[in-house]
Parts: sequence; structure tokens; C-alpha cells
Amino acid sequence: MVFIVEDVDAGKRLDSFLAEKNTANYTRSFIGKMIEENLVLYNGKPSKASTKIKTGDRIELFEKEPEPLAVKGEEIPLEIVYEDDDLMVINKPRGMVVHPAPGHTSGTLVNAVLSHAGESLSSINGVLRPGIVHRIDKDTSGLILVCKNDFSHKALAKQLEEHSITRRYHAICSGRLKEEQGTVSAPIGRDEKNRKQQAINYKHGKEAITHYRLLENLQNASLLECRLETGRTHQIRVHMKSIGHPLLGDPLYGPKKNLYAIKGQALHAMVLGFVHPRSGEYMEFSADYPEDFQKLLNKLRMIR
Repeated sequence: MVFIVEDVDAGKRLDSFLAEKNTANYTRSFIGKMIEENLVLYNGKPSKASTKIKTGDRIELFEKEPEPLAVKGEEIPLEIVYEDDDLMVINKPRGMVVHPAPGHTSGTLVNAVLSHAGESLSSINGVLRPGIVHRIDKDTSGLILVCKNDFSHKALAKQLEEHSITRRYHAICSGRLKEEQGTVSAPIGRDEKNRKQQAINYKHGKEAITHYRLLENLQNASLLECRLETGRTHQIRVHMKSIGHPLLGDPLYGPKKNLYAIKGQALHAMVLGFVHPRSGEYMEFSADYPEDFQKLLNKLRMIR
């Protein structure tokens, strides 16, 4: 695949330019990997993702054939909130891993989707796999999008990149918030002291913005609604800890002693909204609290 840079694109980054062309449905992050693997030639030579392109430059992109997914489908019950020929909205239970990984090769959402959807999978990013556009942590419950073809994956990935997908989470944090609402805007990156955690990292972190709103004051705790502008790993958990209100039950960022009957952070992906890639209609879904979240909330209400 060959591109000749026109005046309108001069000055853009190489990876941004190819992501905009997007003829192979690749995401910008995957294009970055292709550039690192020398599958992109800039004026006949390997280059960097950050290279600023100029009018008349020749860019060659060598496409990858989709690789088969080495994961088997498993008949695991799924709570499907919505499904059509393009996508699914699933209410993921707490404790379920989204993608297979070392230590979690079975019992994941991907295993379940493979069994349910069969061959209706996207091949975005060069891998035949269910089109999981965004992820939520293992111990976070709630709504997640799954794409069944490249068309929907490409369109929804673009909405996610443009921050136009509605994602509202409900969380129970420690302590009572003094303000009714607020915004945490602080970059998140790998914790330099503990590689298993994320942290506020102004030197190497990526932009992260979380808006929060107080829903209810509880016994030395608060019920919040958090709205994401960005989608960094552990974003809400890290941001709430940074302002002195870590989530109850959080094994990584919460108090060392878990005094509450909940396994994992009290965080639920409550609302998910997006423009349907084929109909152009805005769709919004919500999911009730899981049982353990509701029990904890009731307990904290009773002892106020």
C-alpha cells in the first residue's frame, strides 16, 4: 500500500497520517508497532512514528495477514444486554478477566464470546479475535462493548479515541467528599517503585481526566459517579487515591486492611453510550449494581 503525501497532510506525524487513512482498519497503536517492525517505509527507509511528513513524501505500508487466535471458546454464561449483527453489550461480572493472559488462559470474557459468536469476530490489529474495543479490570463489574466485525470495531474505536463514548462508573470510596463534584486531571503511567501498579506520573505518564460527582454521603464513605474522558489503566482507582479517597476493597490502591465484605474494588461500569456504527443512532445502556456492591451500599447506609 503506497501513499504520496499531499499539502493538506504536510506536518502530520507519520503514525497519525496512516491512522487517518486507515485503509487496513489498523489502530494508531498497532501502526506504531508496524513502524517499529519496519513494516512502514518512509521514502524507502524505516522511520519513527513521530516523523513529521512533508509534501511529496512516499510512504509504503506492508499489511499483515490476520493471525489465528490461539484461544478456545468456552460455554460460559454471558449477561448480554444488547446484541445485533455488528456488536454486543455485555454486563461483565466481577472476577472475570477480559483477555486471556499468563495465569488466566481460560474462563475469560474472550473465551465466552468466542463460544457465543463463533466466527463473527473482528480482525482489527491483525489478529482474529473478538473486537473488544475497551477493557475493564478483572474486579470491576459492568458494561463492556464487543464488536463482531471490522466495520463496527473501526467506527467504535474512533469514537473511543475522540472521547465521544459515554462511560459512567459508580464507585464507593473511603471518606466523605467535601465538594459536590470535581475533576482530576493528572497523567497516569507505570509506578516507578512498584511495576505492578499505575501512579500519577508527570514525567512518563499519559494524559488522564476523570470527572466525579457525589451521589450520596455514607458512613465514612461516599457513593460517586465517575465519568471518563480518557481510558488509562486503573484510571479511576489511581485518581481517587491521589485525592485521598481510594475505593473500598481495592487490593492495589486501597487501605491495607479490607474491612468490607467485597472482593475487589467497589467499582461498577454503570452506563455505556455510543453512536451505533451502522444506523447512526445514539444508544445508551445501564446495568444494575452487582449483589456484593449493593449489599455494601446498604450496610453503609444503615450505619450512618
